[in-house]
Amino acid sequence: MPFQPRELFPDRSARDLFGAEIRRHREKADMSLRRLSEVLNYSKSHLARIEAAESLPYDDLPAKLDACFGTDGLFARLYALAKNEPFPGKYRRMIELESQAVIIEQYVCAPFPGLLQAPQLAERGLRCGRPHAQDAEIEAMVKARLDRQAVLDRPKPPRCWFILDEAVLRRPVGGHEVMGAQLASLLKRGTQSHVTIQVLPFTAGDHPERGGSLTLFTIPGEPLVAYDEGSQSGVIIEDQEAVARRRENYDLLRAMALSPLDSEAMIRAVMKDWTPCQPPRT
Repeated sequence: MPFQPRELFPDRSARDLFGAEIRRHREKADMSLRRLSEVLNYSKSHLARIEAAESLPYDDLPAKLDACFGTDGLFARLYALAKNEPFPGKYRRMIELESQAVIIEQYVCAPFPGLLQAPQLAERGLRCGRPHAQDAEIEAMVKARLDRQAVLDRPKPPRCWFILDEAVLRRPVGGHEVMGAQLASLLKRGTQSHVTIQVLPFTAGDHPERGGSLTLFTIPGEPLVAYDEGSQSGVIIEDQEAVARRRENYDLLRAMALSPLDSEAMIRAVMKDWTPCQPPRT
């Protein structure tokens, strides 16, 4: 099967336009990604992600692109806009909904929700998903993810309800220290009056939302919006019949989950499993 380049969406955001312009000028110059990476002394995989608007470039790339293609500051001007968009365009609507919502209800089977991730786990999770990314790229992504959590600490935060599959607590990410810190952070979040955390135990058995995550956003004056997310993609659902089915599924998950108090007890029990054993005293 011949190679098919990934579809780009230049009208979606400045970040998408930046990537699309790289491809347009590259193809106009009859250059492959590999050749461009050699000319710029830049990672080919990172260039591919920038073209697809999945990653932001480093500060030195716009000038290199303008010099390479003779574009008289085009990429420098686009970058001035694109760098203000920390999230890929395909996630921007979801982030907007998250920032506007007065109620956020979320179920996840893995990993921890972005709004609840501690810095160490966020960094390990992003490195797992992008093993060849450079440190600066990972650091920028971690900062963007953690900045989202400001919504939980603003003067009038949304009412948040998180249902975590038991697998979220037990799947090792980054080792004992990282998991221990994550669960401690989770317990601290659970003490906030506007945050409720429940665990859906393995003993609950099968349910209609297995294999992904579901978020419901309540925005004043607007119909309920649902967001289904998998490991590599997400879809916003606004059709009210489809949203109603997700509402019913979420309510069922809430009924199947442990109570908040029992959930806290399970988190504390699992936390002991992630506490490194101390060497015996001699």
